[in-house]
Amino acid sequence: MDSKVIPYGRQDINQNDIDAVVETLRSDWLTQGPAVEKFESMVASRCNARFGVAVNSATSALHLACLALDVREGDRVWTSPNSFVASANCARMCGAEVDFVDIDAASGNMSVAALEEKLNSAVKAGQLPKVIIPVHFAGQPCDMAEIQKLAQQYGCNIIEDASHAIGAEYRGSQVGSGQFAEITVFSFHPVKIMTTGEGGIALTNNEELAHRMLRLRSHGITRDTAYMEGDSDGGWYYQQVELGYNYRMTDIQAALGLSQLKRLDPFLAQRKLLADRYVALLQTLPVEPLQRLPERTSAWHLYVLHVEASRRRNIYDGLRAAGIGVNVHYIPIHLQPYYRRLGFKAGDFPEAEKHYGQALSLPLYFGLSEESQSYVVSQLRKIFQESHLN
Repeated sequence: MDSKVIPYGRQDINQNDIDAVVETLRSDWLTQGPAVEKFESMVASRCNARFGVAVNSATSALHLACLALDVREGDRVWTSPNSFVASANCARMCGAEVDFVDIDAASGNMSVAALEEKLNSAVKAGQLPKVIIPVHFAGQPCDMAEIQKLAQQYGCNIIEDASHAIGAEYRGSQVGSGQFAEITVFSFHPVKIMTTGEGGIALTNNEELAHRMLRLRSHGITRDTAYMEGDSDGGWYYQQVELGYNYRMTDIQAALGLSQLKRLDPFLAQRKLLADRYVALLQTLPVEPLQRLPERTSAWHLYVLHVEASRRRNIYDGLRAAGIGVNVHYIPIHLQPYYRRLGFKAGDFPEAEKHYGQALSLPLYFGLSEESQSYVVSQLRKIFQESHLN
């Protein structure tokens, strides 16, 4: 095995990463310097987008994306209940009302059929969303062409929450290219495909949206006279033209990200190999992996199984006791106490709730050895045998 405890996900840091960070630490710039701009440019280029705005977390990127699209009090934003809370919180932080679209059981992603039905009802009630936030769960893209078609039909904007999905592809296009969304957000948390420690980025092909997110990530301040009121007093001059935030990424983080980005393709390839190997190892066990859908290439952030709901806790506890850091993704957002207080309740989104009751994420990360992966499956098999489930 790799170690005494096998985590469900972890970063892979090599000497080149360390050297890149040390070089930045010895430079004149620790923040607001050239590494951030280079990182933005390189990530945008990798994803075939025009502009990148790097920030201190994907949550911040989602918030900036909502602000750039003028989400405010009285607006509505819809997202998936099968996600981390940030996918909905970003809209609440703008004062908007949040609602959810149930998921497709096969993939865990936003259901196109459920979205269409909900939009049909919303237009009749005069309650259409300003923004729809599909979430590429576990790294597999949503059916973005169909979601975009509906969004255009009903006059909605799209923010892709691709926190799990840098390097993923949909219909031959890189996720983040902007073909199907106004803004795409990636996460660089340590358990994601690549890392900057903490960090995120928003990609867009719209220059005005990019400029606004750049201002908003730094207190709403600009030095660009095109956005100022009146004349500049000189080279030192700046203006705060709107209320913004301190969401900046440091050059230290960006240096790590630039080094990690060079290994993105090997990271993706290894995750795919491990996912393929799980398929072979799990064939005789009573588990149901999420389906791989056509016309898309997953980034394989997570490897999620469905197991019998009544046995999930026993399986989880048994694997944890064996030193295997399995996890569950996700507790439906609408069932969190904060969202229950807004009026959501159990039964509102049955497919997301059913998924939660059955979901189990097995370890998957670059550096997971075949020995450790085999150990994970052998312990899973042992639990089934002991429970007389196979």
